[in-house]
Amino acid sequence: MNARKFSWALLLLAIAAPFLSAQERAKLTVNADQGTVTISRHIYGQFSEHLGHCIYGGLWVGEDSDIPNTNGVRNDVIAALKKIKIPNLRWPGGCFADEYHWMDGIGPREQRPKMVNTHWGGVTEDNSFGTHEFLNLCEVLETEPYICGNLGSGTVEEMSKWVEYITFDGESPMANLRRQNGREQPWKVKFWGVGNENWGCGGNMSPAGYAENYRRYATYCRNYGTNQLFKIAGGPSEGDYKWMRTLMENIPLHAMNGISLHYYTVPNTWDKKGSATLFDDNEYFRTLEKAAHMEELIERHSSIMDQYDPEKRLGLIVDEWGAWYDVEPGTNPGFLFQQNTLRDALLAGLTLNIFHRHADRVKMANIAQMVNVLQAMIFTQDEKMIVTPTYHLFDMYKVHQDATLLPLTLDCVNYEREGRSLPAISATASKDASGAIHITLVNIDPTRSMEVACDVRGTNAQKLTDAQVLTGETLRACNTFEKPNTVQLAAFKGASYKAGQLTVKLPAKSIVTVEIK
Repeated sequence: MNARKFSWALLLLAIAAPFLSAQERAKLTVNADQGTVTISRHIYGQFSEHLGHCIYGGLWVGEDSDIPNTNGVRNDVIAALKKIKIPNLRWPGGCFADEYHWMDGIGPREQRPKMVNTHWGGVTEDNSFGTHEFLNLCEVLETEPYICGNLGSGTVEEMSKWVEYITFDGESPMANLRRQNGREQPWKVKFWGVGNENWGCGGNMSPAGYAENYRRYATYCRNYGTNQLFKIAGGPSEGDYKWMRTLMENIPLHAMNGISLHYYTVPNTWDKKGSATLFDDNEYFRTLEKAAHMEELIERHSSIMDQYDPEKRLGLIVDEWGAWYDVEPGTNPGFLFQQNTLRDALLAGLTLNIFHRHADRVKMANIAQMVNVLQAMIFTQDEKMIVTPTYHLFDMYKVHQDATLLPLTLDCVNYEREGRSLPAISATASKDASGAIHITLVNIDPTRSMEVACDVRGTNAQKLTDAQVLTGETLRACNTFEKPNTVQLAAFKGASYKAGQLTVKLPAKSIVTVEIK
């Protein structure tokens, strides 16, 4: 080729490059015969705090409501939560937990004292939703309760008696009081949080001060009968590695089963977090970049835990996570109501994939929050109920609950903005008890589709049996009470499988899950 022809070839290549790159290629290898770690279903936990309309109006409407309900809890919400198989539910807080006195929420409702929710909006609550209502709901949902006890403003005696009231089957003042209030048999409660955010709203304690209090309070949280408590110490906020190290140094391993970690994805600053719906591509990138920071937090906190607990007996419990934006205009700033878009579904997929990769240490997680608050699964408005893009993401991911994590390698292009980059694709794979393999791909690039060639090794799987996709017209696509199905799961036709070779034509800004057997 002479110099002139070569120059023309380069020019044509340069002109064609943008069009050629509209669909990029990626290479994925999944080792289906090498998994050793289980993805705990509890990673898919939910969180219901006395905050805004999460409890009152979201879950609880009362038995006399015209809204169809079961023992006062909305039937539409119950059905939606059962569909996504929520494994556990955290209650009553959050910051609310350390100002909640449980005895105010038992007995005849008309006799329960009212209280002011000083943390969230200064509203007065009538305590009609308390211990019995919560635990009965967990039974209906077939989910495990996760109770967060009051260490900040409560006493050791108060927390100890709460455990006894709920779980003791013998003759005692607390067990008899439970029977007097209509519950003969005790409940089973496994997960027990000893305080919440005690470095902040839970008492503004020092790490050493909290460790001392934890040992004292946890001592009197007894195991009664066959009920064995899984005690969770209140761990650090974000990158507070000193807090983690202090707890590991000062709390005996036998005295706790897990340590919590809280991390929220805030696109900008805490004072001006950013809109849930009005964001540009640069802000979108920053949001996912900050969500991806979860990986570093888990790795660094885990490395500290490994020094004291090399056998990984303790679980890292990420019991508050998700996106936190400015509240919707015109709503109570203390109610933390924000819209939920396709961006949030992509963020959730990215985060759950991180949890999967660290499933040897991350044993539980709780997205904040379940109904009407922050990155919610569900919105309610009087008799109406809708589900969000994040809900659909959790519905898609439920196939990974209690499945075996499969090792994988991924080679893909980057998504770049503002001189920084993230891998355009995030992937996870698992094998369930029946032998079915599920592979989930998250494409965060808002404009480029990806053709993913996947080599599935170590399997005799014969065919592609299911495929789903979650996407939308724009990153800002959301569901409203007027248009509740703008973003929803759909059957996916862009995947094929034969003899260990899976090909997925992954759309831009999408999540795809395929099943092969």
